[in-house]
Amino acid sequence: MPELAGDTLETTSPEVKRYQRLKLTASVASLLISLAFLAVMALWLGPALNDGVTRLVGQNSWLRLMTLAAIYAVATELLIFPTDFWSGYLLEHRYDLSNQTLKQWLWRQLKGYMLGAVLGAVLVAGLYFLLWHAGWSWWIWATAGWLGLVLLLGQLVPVLILPLFYKVTRLDDATLFQRLAALAADTSLRVEGIYRLHLSAETKKANAALAGLGRTRRVLLGDTLLDQFSHDEIAVVFAHEVGHHVYRHLPKMIIGNVVLAAAGFWLVDLVLRHAAQALGYPAYDDPAALPLVFLVLMAFGLLFLPLHNAISRHFERQCDRYALKRTGLREAYRSAFIKLARMNKADVDPNPLVVWLFDDHPPIRERLAMAK
Repeated sequence: MPELAGDTLETTSPEVKRYQRLKLTASVASLLISLAFLAVMALWLGPALNDGVTRLVGQNSWLRLMTLAAIYAVATELLIFPTDFWSGYLLEHRYDLSNQTLKQWLWRQLKGYMLGAVLGAVLVAGLYFLLWHAGWSWWIWATAGWLGLVLLLGQLVPVLILPLFYKVTRLDDATLFQRLAALAADTSLRVEGIYRLHLSAETKKANAALAGLGRTRRVLLGDTLLDQFSHDEIAVVFAHEVGHHVYRHLPKMIIGNVVLAAAGFWLVDLVLRHAAQALGYPAYDDPAALPLVFLVLMAFGLLFLPLHNAISRHFERQCDRYALKRTGLREAYRSAFIKLARMNKADVDPNPLVVWLFDDHPPIRERLAMAK
Protein backbone atom coordinates (compact mmCIF):
# COMPACT_ATOMS: atom_id res chain seq x y z
CA MET A 1 0.00 0.00 0.00
CA PRO A 2 1.21 3.58 -0.62
CA GLU A 3 2.37 5.44 2.45
CA LEU A 4 0.28 8.20 3.99
CA ALA A 5 1.29 11.66 2.87
CA GLY A 6 1.70 13.09 6.34
CA ASP A 7 -0.41 15.34 8.49
CA THR A 8 0.99 18.73 7.51
CA LEU A 9 0.58 20.55 4.21
CA GLU A 10 3.25 23.05 3.38
CA THR A 11 2.56 26.59 2.19
CA THR A 12 1.88 26.80 -1.53
CA SER A 13 5.18 27.04 -3.39
CA PRO A 14 5.93 29.91 -5.80
CA GLU A 15 5.94 27.35 -8.65
CA VAL A 16 2.40 26.18 -7.86
CA LYS A 17 1.23 29.76 -7.35
CA ARG A 18 2.62 30.64 -10.77
CA TYR A 19 1.00 27.59 -12.40
CA GLN A 20 -2.43 28.36 -10.95
CA ARG A 21 -2.11 32.05 -11.82
CA LEU A 22 -1.28 31.23 -15.44
CA LYS A 23 -4.16 28.72 -15.68
CA LEU A 24 -6.56 31.31 -14.28
CA THR A 25 -5.23 33.95 -16.68
CA ALA A 26 -5.85 31.64 -19.63
CA SER A 27 -9.40 30.85 -18.48
CA VAL A 28 -10.28 34.50 -17.95
CA ALA A 29 -8.70 35.45 -21.29
CA SER A 30 -10.79 32.85 -23.13
CA LEU A 31 -13.95 34.11 -21.44
CA LEU A 32 -13.20 37.75 -22.23
CA ILE A 33 -12.26 37.00 -25.85
CA SER A 34 -15.48 35.04 -26.38
CA LEU A 35 -17.59 37.69 -24.68
CA ALA A 36 -15.95 40.55 -26.61
CA PHE A 37 -16.39 38.75 -29.94
CA LEU A 38 -20.07 38.07 -29.30
CA ALA A 39 -20.60 41.65 -28.14
CA VAL A 40 -19.03 43.08 -31.31
CA MET A 41 -21.06 40.77 -33.53
CA ALA A 42 -24.34 41.18 -31.62
CA LEU A 43 -24.19 44.95 -31.26
CA TRP A 44 -22.43 45.97 -34.46
CA LEU A 45 -21.43 43.49 -37.19
CA GLY A 46 -24.18 40.85 -36.94
CA PRO A 47 -26.54 42.41 -39.51
CA ALA A 48 -23.71 42.79 -42.03
CA LEU A 49 -22.67 39.15 -41.62
CA ASN A 50 -26.28 38.08 -42.10
CA ASP A 51 -26.44 40.03 -45.36
CA GLY A 52 -23.37 38.18 -46.61
CA VAL A 53 -24.75 34.79 -45.59
CA THR A 54 -28.08 35.58 -47.25
CA ARG A 55 -26.30 36.32 -50.52
CA LEU A 56 -24.49 32.99 -50.17
CA VAL A 57 -27.29 30.60 -49.15
CA GLY A 58 -30.47 32.55 -49.92
CA GLN A 59 -33.44 33.48 -47.75
CA ASN A 60 -34.16 30.03 -46.35
CA SER A 61 -34.29 30.52 -42.58
CA TRP A 62 -32.96 27.08 -41.66
CA LEU A 63 -29.98 27.36 -44.01
CA ARG A 64 -29.15 30.82 -42.71
CA LEU A 65 -29.49 29.63 -39.09
CA MET A 66 -27.16 26.66 -39.46
CA THR A 67 -24.65 28.65 -41.53
CA LEU A 68 -24.55 31.50 -39.04
CA ALA A 69 -24.29 29.09 -36.10
CA ALA A 70 -21.35 27.33 -37.76
CA ILE A 71 -19.60 30.63 -38.51
CA TYR A 72 -19.94 31.90 -34.93
CA ALA A 73 -18.87 28.58 -33.44
CA VAL A 74 -15.81 28.19 -35.67
CA ALA A 75 -14.78 31.84 -35.25
CA THR A 76 -15.05 31.62 -31.46
CA GLU A 77 -12.98 28.42 -31.30
CA LEU A 78 -10.32 29.88 -33.58
CA LEU A 79 -10.07 32.99 -31.41
CA ILE A 80 -9.61 31.07 -28.17
CA PHE A 81 -7.53 28.21 -29.61
CA PRO A 82 -4.19 29.89 -28.76
CA THR A 83 -5.11 30.27 -25.08
CA ASP A 84 -6.55 26.72 -24.98
CA PHE A 85 -3.34 25.32 -26.49
CA TRP A 86 -1.16 27.34 -24.15
CA SER A 87 -3.16 26.35 -21.07
CA GLY A 88 -4.14 22.79 -21.96
CA TYR A 89 -0.92 21.61 -23.58
CA LEU A 90 2.09 23.89 -23.10
CA LEU A 91 1.52 24.76 -19.43
CA GLU A 92 0.65 21.19 -18.47
CA HIS A 93 3.92 20.00 -20.00
CA ARG A 94 5.93 22.88 -18.58
CA TYR A 95 4.83 21.92 -15.06
CA ASP A 96 5.19 18.16 -15.70
CA LEU A 97 1.49 17.34 -15.35
CA SER A 98 0.68 16.01 -18.82
CA ASN A 99 1.40 12.66 -20.47
CA GLN A 100 -0.15 13.65 -23.80
CA THR A 101 1.71 13.98 -27.07
CA LEU A 102 0.77 16.88 -29.31
CA LYS A 103 -1.05 14.47 -31.63
CA GLN A 104 -3.09 13.08 -28.73
CA TRP A 105 -4.00 16.55 -27.50
CA LEU A 106 -5.09 17.68 -30.98
CA TRP A 107 -7.15 14.52 -31.50
CA ARG A 108 -8.89 15.04 -28.17
CA GLN A 109 -9.69 18.65 -29.14
CA LEU A 110 -11.05 17.50 -32.48
CA LYS A 111 -13.35 14.96 -30.80
CA GLY A 112 -14.57 17.72 -28.49
CA TYR A 113 -15.29 19.97 -31.46
CA MET A 114 -17.23 17.24 -33.28
CA LEU A 115 -19.31 16.41 -30.22
CA GLY A 116 -19.88 20.10 -29.54
CA ALA A 117 -20.98 20.64 -33.14
CA VAL A 118 -23.66 17.95 -32.86
CA LEU A 119 -24.97 19.17 -29.51
CA GLY A 120 -24.77 22.80 -30.59
CA ALA A 121 -26.72 22.14 -33.79
CA VAL A 122 -29.45 20.35 -31.81
CA LEU A 123 -29.69 23.19 -29.29
CA VAL A 124 -29.78 25.98 -31.87
CA ALA A 125 -32.29 24.16 -34.09
CA GLY A 126 -34.53 23.37 -31.13
CA LEU A 127 -34.36 26.93 -29.83
CA TYR A 128 -35.39 28.50 -33.13
CA PHE A 129 -38.03 25.87 -33.85
CA LEU A 130 -39.70 26.96 -30.60
CA LEU A 131 -39.16 30.64 -31.39
CA TRP A 132 -40.96 30.17 -34.71
CA HIS A 133 -43.76 27.85 -33.61
CA ALA A 134 -44.48 28.20 -29.88
CA GLY A 135 -45.45 31.88 -29.76
CA TRP A 136 -44.88 33.93 -26.61
CA SER A 137 -44.42 30.78 -24.48
CA TRP A 138 -41.39 29.55 -26.43
CA TRP A 139 -39.05 30.18 -23.50
CA ILE A 140 -41.17 27.94 -21.24
CA TRP A 141 -41.00 25.11 -23.76
CA ALA A 142 -37.29 25.78 -24.21
CA THR A 143 -36.80 25.29 -20.47
CA ALA A 144 -38.68 21.97 -20.64
CA GLY A 145 -36.51 20.93 -23.58
CA TRP A 146 -33.37 21.90 -21.68
CA LEU A 147 -34.45 19.72 -18.75
CA GLY A 148 -35.09 16.79 -21.10
CA LEU A 149 -31.65 17.21 -22.69
CA VAL A 150 -29.93 17.37 -19.29
CA LEU A 151 -31.65 14.16 -18.18
CA LEU A 152 -30.81 12.43 -21.46
CA LEU A 153 -27.16 13.45 -21.30
CA GLY A 154 -27.04 12.33 -17.68
CA GLN A 155 -27.92 8.86 -18.92
CA LEU A 156 -25.59 8.90 -21.92
CA VAL A 157 -22.43 10.58 -20.62
CA PRO A 158 -21.00 7.59 -18.70
CA VAL A 159 -21.78 4.96 -21.35
CA LEU A 160 -21.39 6.80 -24.67
CA ILE A 161 -19.66 10.16 -24.29
CA LEU A 162 -17.02 9.62 -21.59
CA PRO A 163 -15.53 6.55 -23.36
CA LEU A 164 -14.87 8.77 -26.39
CA PHE A 165 -12.26 10.59 -24.33
CA TYR A 166 -11.08 8.11 -21.69
CA LYS A 167 -10.69 4.37 -21.37
CA VAL A 168 -13.06 3.10 -18.65
CA THR A 169 -12.84 -0.38 -17.12
CA ARG A 170 -14.43 -2.09 -14.12
CA LEU A 171 -12.50 -2.02 -10.87
CA ASP A 172 -10.55 -5.29 -10.79
CA ASP A 173 -9.48 -5.23 -7.12
CA ALA A 174 -12.07 -7.51 -5.46
CA THR A 175 -11.01 -6.63 -1.91
CA LEU A 176 -11.23 -2.91 -2.54
CA PHE A 177 -14.52 -3.33 -4.42
CA GLN A 178 -16.13 -5.12 -1.47
CA ARG A 179 -14.94 -2.41 0.90
CA LEU A 180 -16.29 0.38 -1.27
CA ALA A 181 -19.57 -1.43 -1.88
CA ALA A 182 -20.02 -1.69 1.89
CA LEU A 183 -19.67 2.09 2.16
CA ALA A 184 -22.54 2.53 -0.32
CA ALA A 185 -24.76 0.06 1.54
CA ASP A 186 -27.79 1.49 3.37
CA THR A 187 -27.54 4.77 1.44
CA SER A 188 -30.09 3.88 -1.30
CA LEU A 189 -27.29 4.49 -3.80
CA ARG A 190 -27.61 1.93 -6.57
CA VAL A 191 -24.53 2.24 -8.72
CA GLU A 192 -24.18 0.27 -11.94
CA GLY A 193 -20.57 -0.32 -10.96
CA ILE A 194 -17.29 1.08 -9.68
CA TYR A 195 -14.93 1.90 -12.52
CA ARG A 196 -11.28 2.70 -13.15
CA LEU A 197 -10.99 5.88 -15.20
CA HIS A 198 -7.71 5.73 -17.11
CA LEU A 199 -6.56 9.31 -16.61
CA SER A 200 -2.85 8.48 -16.69
CA ALA A 201 -2.89 8.27 -20.48
CA GLU A 202 -3.29 12.04 -20.43
CA THR A 203 -2.40 13.48 -17.04
CA LYS A 204 -0.58 12.91 -13.75
CA LYS A 205 -3.44 14.52 -11.83
CA ALA A 206 -5.88 12.48 -9.72
CA ASN A 207 -9.67 12.71 -9.62
CA ALA A 208 -12.90 10.86 -8.82
CA ALA A 209 -16.56 11.43 -9.68
CA LEU A 210 -20.10 10.14 -9.32
CA ALA A 211 -21.57 10.12 -12.83
CA GLY A 212 -24.74 9.11 -14.62
CA LEU A 213 -28.44 8.86 -13.83
CA GLY A 214 -30.64 5.88 -13.10
CA ARG A 215 -29.27 2.64 -14.51
CA THR A 216 -26.08 4.29 -15.77
CA ARG A 217 -25.05 5.75 -12.40
CA ARG A 218 -21.51 4.75 -11.53
CA VAL A 219 -18.53 5.80 -9.45
CA LEU A 220 -15.39 6.68 -11.42
CA LEU A 221 -11.99 6.55 -9.73
CA GLY A 222 -8.96 7.80 -11.65
CA ASP A 223 -6.20 5.23 -12.10
CA THR A 224 -3.75 7.86 -10.87
CA LEU A 225 -5.69 7.84 -7.60
CA LEU A 226 -6.12 4.05 -7.41
CA ASP A 227 -2.42 3.41 -8.04
CA GLN A 228 -1.00 5.97 -5.60
CA PHE A 229 -3.49 6.08 -2.71
CA SER A 230 -3.91 3.61 0.14
CA HIS A 231 -7.17 1.69 0.51
CA ASP A 232 -8.08 3.91 3.47
CA GLU A 233 -7.52 7.04 1.39
CA ILE A 234 -9.52 5.62 -1.52
CA ALA A 235 -12.34 4.73 0.87
CA VAL A 236 -12.50 8.33 2.09
CA VAL A 237 -12.58 9.70 -1.46
CA PHE A 238 -15.27 7.17 -2.40
CA ALA A 239 -17.34 8.06 0.66
CA HIS A 240 -17.14 11.72 -0.38
CA GLU A 241 -18.66 10.80 -3.76
CA VAL A 242 -21.37 8.75 -2.01
CA GLY A 243 -22.16 11.89 -0.02
CA HIS A 244 -23.28 13.63 -3.18
CA HIS A 245 -26.00 10.99 -3.52
CA VAL A 246 -26.95 11.00 0.17
CA TYR A 247 -27.54 14.76 0.10
CA ARG A 248 -29.23 14.57 -3.32
CA HIS A 249 -26.89 17.13 -4.80
CA LEU A 250 -27.45 16.13 -8.43
CA PRO A 251 -31.25 16.63 -8.37
CA LYS A 252 -30.76 19.91 -6.52
CA MET A 253 -28.24 21.12 -9.10
CA ILE A 254 -30.54 20.08 -11.95
CA ILE A 255 -33.45 22.00 -10.40
CA GLY A 256 -31.26 25.04 -9.87
CA ASN A 257 -29.95 24.93 -13.42
CA VAL A 258 -33.47 24.59 -14.82
CA VAL A 259 -34.57 27.66 -12.85
CA LEU A 260 -31.59 29.60 -14.22
CA ALA A 261 -32.30 28.30 -17.73
CA ALA A 262 -35.89 29.54 -17.50
CA ALA A 263 -34.69 32.97 -16.37
CA GLY A 264 -32.07 33.04 -19.12
CA PHE A 265 -34.51 32.11 -21.89
CA TRP A 266 -37.03 34.65 -20.59
CA LEU A 267 -34.30 37.31 -20.68
CA VAL A 268 -33.42 36.33 -24.25
CA ASP A 269 -37.09 36.78 -25.21
CA LEU A 270 -37.16 40.20 -23.54
CA VAL A 271 -33.98 41.40 -25.24
CA LEU A 272 -34.94 40.06 -28.67
CA ARG A 273 -38.36 41.71 -28.61
CA HIS A 274 -37.08 45.09 -27.43
CA ALA A 275 -33.62 45.36 -29.00
CA ALA A 276 -33.27 43.12 -32.08
CA GLN A 277 -34.83 45.45 -34.63
CA ALA A 278 -33.25 48.51 -33.03
CA LEU A 279 -29.86 46.87 -33.63
CA GLY A 280 -30.61 46.33 -37.32
CA TYR A 281 -31.93 42.75 -37.32
CA PRO A 282 -34.98 42.03 -39.55
CA ALA A 283 -37.12 40.64 -36.70
CA TYR A 284 -36.80 39.41 -33.13
CA ASP A 285 -36.96 35.76 -34.25
CA ASP A 286 -34.75 36.11 -37.34
CA PRO A 287 -31.60 33.89 -37.37
CA ALA A 288 -29.56 37.04 -37.95
CA ALA A 289 -29.94 37.88 -34.25
CA LEU A 290 -28.23 34.63 -33.18
CA PRO A 291 -25.17 36.43 -31.73
CA LEU A 292 -27.50 38.49 -29.54
CA VAL A 293 -28.98 35.24 -28.18
CA PHE A 294 -25.50 33.87 -27.47
CA LEU A 295 -24.38 37.12 -25.84
CA VAL A 296 -27.36 37.30 -23.48
CA LEU A 297 -27.04 33.66 -22.42
CA MET A 298 -23.28 33.88 -21.86
CA ALA A 299 -23.46 37.14 -19.90
CA PHE A 300 -26.34 35.81 -17.81
CA GLY A 301 -24.42 32.61 -17.04
CA LEU A 302 -21.30 34.53 -16.01
CA LEU A 303 -23.37 36.79 -13.75
CA PHE A 304 -24.59 33.80 -11.75
CA LEU A 305 -21.29 31.89 -11.79
CA PRO A 306 -20.23 33.04 -8.26
CA LEU A 307 -23.58 31.87 -6.85
CA HIS A 308 -23.27 28.53 -8.62
CA ASN A 309 -19.75 28.08 -7.26
CA ALA A 310 -20.81 29.04 -3.72
CA ILE A 311 -23.53 26.37 -3.78
CA SER A 312 -21.05 23.83 -5.14
CA ARG A 313 -18.54 24.62 -2.37
CA HIS A 314 -21.32 24.14 0.21
CA PHE A 315 -22.12 20.74 -1.30
CA GLU A 316 -18.45 19.74 -1.22
CA ARG A 317 -18.20 20.65 2.48
CA GLN A 318 -21.25 18.50 3.19
CA CYS A 319 -19.61 15.56 1.41
CA ASP A 320 -16.35 16.06 3.29
CA ARG A 321 -18.17 15.88 6.63
CA TYR A 322 -20.13 12.86 5.44
CA ALA A 323 -16.93 11.04 4.39
CA LEU A 324 -15.38 11.64 7.80
CA LYS A 325 -18.46 10.45 9.66
CA ARG A 326 -19.04 7.45 7.38
CA THR A 327 -15.45 6.16 7.51
CA GLY A 328 -14.05 7.58 10.75
CA LEU A 329 -10.70 7.82 8.94
CA ARG A 330 -9.57 11.32 9.85
CA GLU A 331 -5.88 10.72 9.17
CA ALA A 332 -6.61 9.03 5.85
CA TYR A 333 -8.87 11.95 4.91
CA ARG A 334 -6.09 14.43 5.62
CA SER A 335 -3.41 12.41 3.83
CA ALA A 336 -5.68 11.90 0.80
CA PHE A 337 -6.27 15.62 0.36
CA ILE A 338 -2.60 16.40 0.92
CA LYS A 339 -1.74 13.96 -1.86
CA LEU A 340 -4.40 15.48 -4.11
CA ALA A 341 -3.00 18.96 -3.50
CA ARG A 342 0.51 17.84 -4.40
CA MET A 343 -0.43 15.71 -7.41
CA ASN A 344 -2.74 18.35 -8.90
CA LYS A 345 -0.51 21.32 -8.00
CA ALA A 346 -3.41 22.93 -6.16
CA ASP A 347 -3.07 26.33 -4.54
CA VAL A 348 -3.92 25.57 -0.92
CA ASP A 349 -3.85 29.28 0.01
CA PRO A 350 -5.78 30.96 -2.84
CA ASN A 351 -6.90 34.56 -2.86
CA PRO A 352 -10.43 34.71 -1.34
CA LEU A 353 -11.65 36.75 -4.33
CA VAL A 354 -10.45 34.02 -6.72
CA VAL A 355 -12.27 31.42 -4.62
CA TRP A 356 -15.48 33.46 -4.61
CA LEU A 357 -15.43 34.11 -8.35
CA PHE A 358 -14.06 30.90 -9.86
CA ASP A 359 -13.66 27.96 -7.48
CA ASP A 360 -16.37 25.30 -7.14
CA HIS A 361 -14.41 23.45 -4.40
CA PRO A 362 -13.25 24.86 -1.05
CA PRO A 363 -9.50 25.46 -0.64
CA ILE A 364 -7.76 22.29 0.49
CA ARG A 365 -6.27 23.89 3.60
CA GLU A 366 -9.80 24.77 4.70
CA ARG A 367 -10.89 21.18 4.12
CA LEU A 368 -7.98 19.88 6.14
CA ALA A 369 -8.74 22.27 9.00
CA MET A 370 -12.31 20.99 9.06
CA ALA A 371 -11.02 17.46 9.67
CA LYS A 372 -9.49 18.54 12.98
